Amino acid sequence: MQTVDKFPPLPPDVPLIQGKAPLKWLGSLIARSSGWRIDPVPNIAKAVVVAAPHSSNWDGVFGVCGAFTLGLQIRWMGKSQLFKWPLSVLFNAFGGIKTDRSLAAGVVEQIAAEFDRCDKMWLVLAPEGTRRKVEKWRTGFWHIAKRAGVPIIPGFLHYPDKRIGFGEAFMPSDDMNADLQRLYDFYRQFRGKNGKTGLPTSAER
Repeated sequence: MQTVDKFPPLPPDVPLIQGKAPLKWLGSLIARSSGWRIDPVPNIAKAVVVAAPHSSNWDGVFGVCGAFTLGLQIRWMGKSQLFKWPLSVLFNAFGGIKTDRSLAAGVVEQIAAEFDRCDKMWLVLAPEGTRRKVEKWRTGFWHIAKRAGVPIIPGFLHYPDKRIGFGEAFMPSDDMNADLQRLYDFYRQFRGKNGKTGLPTSAER
């Protein structure tokens, strides 16, 4: 019987982790022992990756450990107040991007500038923003992708199958609501921990 690789090789154009062998070893140990598998990764150099459903504190652990197992470099945003020594060392190692809301250039502009500086970059954002059910998604991910001129990749964690995967990437259009509806339609099929969907209540009516 042919075995299926739970952690497929990365395509050539995606951002790769440079060095950090101890972190890759630890991430691989956690990911492989947890029973999760990862679908093939889309061959895209720059993207905003939507992460849903967000149903448990373990979502980020499984996602980051899976990325380290593959050798995929993912980035995430954090307030500047969080990036103080010694936590700044850990956050930077795990791909954190410090943002400062007090600057004249807003967070969207700061992240767009980071995209401009990088040849390859995947920014992962959870539009629900919380494990609880929400009325509406936060739309910062859409504004960042639109401003940076990069595609949106729908990423999911499907707890029933312990599967991490990706939907079809698309460029944000001029109609944010239509793009959101496209994402809602995609995420209806996936379930987080305890059966939670990634859909906001406004999309379930």
